[in-house]
Amino acid sequence: MPTSMASPNPRASELFGKLLKDVSRSFYLTLRILPSAVRNQIGLAYLLARTTDTIADTEIVPIERRLLFLDELRNRINGTNAQPLNFTTLAQNQGATAERVILERVEESIALLNSCSEIDRKLIREVLNTITSGQELDLRRFGTATRQNVIALETETELDDYTYRVAGCVGEFWTKMCRAHLFPDAVVDDKFLLENGVRFGKGLQLVNILRDLPKDLAQGRCYLPRQQLEERGLTADKLLSPVVEPALRPVYDAWLDRADAHLKAGWTYTNALPRGQVRVRLACAWPVLIGMETLALLRRGNVLEPSERIKVSRRSVRRIIRRSIVWYPFPAAWKRLGETVGCL
Repeated sequence: MPTSMASPNPRASELFGKLLKDVSRSFYLTLRILPSAVRNQIGLAYLLARTTDTIADTEIVPIERRLLFLDELRNRINGTNAQPLNFTTLAQNQGATAERVILERVEESIALLNSCSEIDRKLIREVLNTITSGQELDLRRFGTATRQNVIALETETELDDYTYRVAGCVGEFWTKMCRAHLFPDAVVDDKFLLENGVRFGKGLQLVNILRDLPKDLAQGRCYLPRQQLEERGLTADKLLSPVVEPALRPVYDAWLDRADAHLKAGWTYTNALPRGQVRVRLACAWPVLIGMETLALLRRGNVLEPSERIKVSRRSVRRIIRRSIVWYPFPAAWKRLGETVGCL
């Protein structure tokens, strides 16, 4: 019978080691601190999500072909198709070695999924179905997007829906997985945790969207809603010019505020977890605090200038991590971390 991957597994160790580190150094940092009871399951879900993301982002392959590949992978993940996948051709079109490898070794990831317990497999399938739906929606929505044809989302509802599909659902998954394996008998408000877990994920995705605005615009994608831009006399294509940044600021700052509110909900979520779950709390605290620090930087820089890559420095990341660990034994000081970010 399939069992939890909490037990040692040579294939899991290899996949969750260098490969996972190569495809995401920031998440790998979080993954390493997680308790072993959930580390492999969450790592596997992330690895498969990166696999679907790599397929969706392979621009040299026609969109309809990418949608077909995503559908094939979803069917393998859901267990509705037993035919092994062969993404060799797709892998050959990858510029990054790590992305080529996750495509080449996708069947190993599927095998690990099938070795999970029934409840873990169900949770992983659920979150991947939602994430993939967001990626497919993105492909269809921006199918004709180029620098010469910038396409924007229509409404803030569309942006909110997108952030749920690709990140908010991860907050739900994370919460359910940790609840099942780490504190099944703890007295916690499950509804509160799930709602704020969703906001946590949405906040992190909004940070990425707001930080990557120039990069996305260069590819013809604008996640800032067309309706809000037009209220300021702007269109998506005008955002390619950094000189319009002052006109964009009211719209942009409103989304910074939304992201900040979501991250504060994420900080509340972190502090609502059982205090004895030190590793999980730290794993949640780091992306929240780094996200808050990123928002502080975005409030000060020209967010439309492609040459000004706004990013929290490694030194600041190390400082955030160090303070979170040192201050953890002191509840009042720990809670203030969420208020002092931007000054770290």
